[in-house]
Amino acid sequence: MGRGRKTGATRGGTLRRLAIGGAATVLAGVHPWVASAAEWPEARVLDGSPATTDEAPWVVALTDEHGRQFCGGTLVTPIKVVTAAHCATNLLDGAMRQPEELRAIAGRTDLRTQQGVVSEVERIWVHPAYRGYTSGDDLAVLTLRAPLPQPPLPLVGRGETAPYRPGVVGRVYGWGRTSESGPPSDTLRSVDVPVVGDETCRTAYPNFDAHSMYCAGIPEGGRDACAGDSGGPMVADGRLIGVVSYGTGCGRPNTPGVYTRLANYADELDQQLR
Repeated sequence: MGRGRKTGATRGGTLRRLAIGGAATVLAGVHPWVASAAEWPEARVLDGSPATTDEAPWVVALTDEHGRQFCGGTLVTPIKVVTAAHCATNLLDGAMRQPEELRAIAGRTDLRTQQGVVSEVERIWVHPAYRGYTSGDDLAVLTLRAPLPQPPLPLVGRGETAPYRPGVVGRVYGWGRTSESGPPSDTLRSVDVPVVGDETCRTAYPNFDAHSMYCAGIPEGGRDACAGDSGGPMVADGRLIGVVSYGTGCGRPNTPGVYTRLANYADELDQQLR
């Protein structure tokens, strides 16, 4: 899979709006403007395996009103989708996306088909402390206009630490790039990555905040999320524990992916999921 954290051109050739200055790719499912984009953080899913919405029915593709996928999300109630805050903002100017610009698609393994159910978005909540994906609080909740029939995924519990211990393996899902400079995937993919220690993450990302973030990846690289996977789920033990947020490149050695640590946002999510 490729990380969905970085931005770039959309499917069909239109430029996706998740990149900053062309170098950063947020895991929002958009592809980087400049593939070489040196050291800016980005998002994606690499070295993954084919997956289906039968095995992961709660995975949601987020598209614009024209059907161009740019991020992922997770259905946690019939009308609520958890995603990344940067997926709800226009990375070119920082403006909030409007609900009428977004669609949530569930049950569509292959984005080239009409499979599944498309729902319009009624309301967007972005964590009030969010200032940028590298600063943390990269969390948003979409309220859908109509309930989706797919079963939702349970959330990690308030304040839990066990799912974030080094070595815990989580599975990440998305339609993002399958290589750092490659095209996005038309079909859903998944990749297993182990959580890494906070100090390892801090070495790769000096702005790392252990309250709002955690990292996952392997030292040698090669397995990761990529551009277009932003906002998508990391799942462990049958629960949503993280949201694809950002990273540097896709699958580079000693540069794990960064995820939103959902156990520390239980109070905010409880308010939004009512």
